[in-house]
Amino acid sequence: MKIAEFGVESWLNKWEKSATYDISQSTIASMTIDELLQTNGDDRNRFFDDLGKAKMNYGWIEGSPAFKQLVAGLYDNVHESQVLQTNGATGANHLALYSLIDPGDHVISEYPSYQQLYDIPRSLGADVDLWHIHEDADWYPDINELKQLIRPDTKMICLNNANNPTGTLLDKAFLQQVVDVAKSVGAYVLVDEVYLPLDDPSAFTSIVDLYEKGIATNSLSKSYSFPGVRIGWTVANDTVSDISRKYRDYTMICGGVFNDMLAVYILQHRDQVLARNRKLVMTNLAILKDWVANEPRVSLVFPKAVSTSCIKFDIPEGTESFCLRLLKETGVLLVPGDRFDLPGHARLGYCTDETTLRTGLQKLSEFLRQFD
Repeated sequence: MKIAEFGVESWLNKWEKSATYDISQSTIASMTIDELLQTNGDDRNRFFDDLGKAKMNYGWIEGSPAFKQLVAGLYDNVHESQVLQTNGATGANHLALYSLIDPGDHVISEYPSYQQLYDIPRSLGADVDLWHIHEDADWYPDINELKQLIRPDTKMICLNNANNPTGTLLDKAFLQQVVDVAKSVGAYVLVDEVYLPLDDPSAFTSIVDLYEKGIATNSLSKSYSFPGVRIGWTVANDTVSDISRKYRDYTMICGGVFNDMLAVYILQHRDQVLARNRKLVMTNLAILKDWVANEPRVSLVFPKAVSTSCIKFDIPEGTESFCLRLLKETGVLLVPGDRFDLPGHARLGYCTDETTLRTGLQKLSEFLRQFD
């Protein structure tokens, strides 16, 4: 099996620890466990006492009953048997694709988006068609192009909602059109749903609440600010979940006792975590909008209050070399758009802490003045 280099991950693996002002990430400012406990007003000793008494065996293989119940409650019509715990959303996406895609299958993938969603199917021997998003349509794909790509033997349509790196959210009406196309040939629809629009979470609709053959993947890494807990999940119908169980045994075994306990605590206090993050996102989005309005060499289709954005540069230099010089000369880290096949653009993660964001944007503007 051969697979392409993971563009965004290889960039971050090499450079993120070198940054002084990291405005590249797509997580909402990561929390410490102490910050989490303080946000909820809980006694830290109680949590750590419970942890100290927990036996560090394999724990609950698919995730604890409490975890599965909490995740099921995030959806309208999901029960616990449909939930499988995974190693982050990357593990969830891999599990779903590994479980269902065979050599020769036809897959349609939104593009650009999270690279797993098209390069893992390719590595499994699938015939992958790319369904392009369009900047002049606020980074939406065209439903008529999907209708042209669909085939009687299409096995799966892969989406990233909201999109990484653009932050565009596909609304319920558009998703319903995708479902209608998928139904016409009996295709699955896999949607990576790690980014929740925090200005209005009710504006988000999960694919599993729209379609019997929908598969949702998610994690605690982005909207919940805990990438370090490495817990995600898949939600699908019982038939697909049963198929995935077999493949999951080869890829994960369990999420770990500590990780599951922390994941349960985060989900039990979801409202407090999201309230903290909503304030951060809305404050930082206003800062970003003001910066773009006053930066003549940058434009942006603004994201839907999710933690990633994709700026467009007006500069006479390739973005990969520009971003590398920017890092080495100023300490500011972006992800060059080339890593998403979007030359001339860069992923700007505006949901870091406010000081880092303001300083990073100021230094980026100062660096751009060399082209004036």
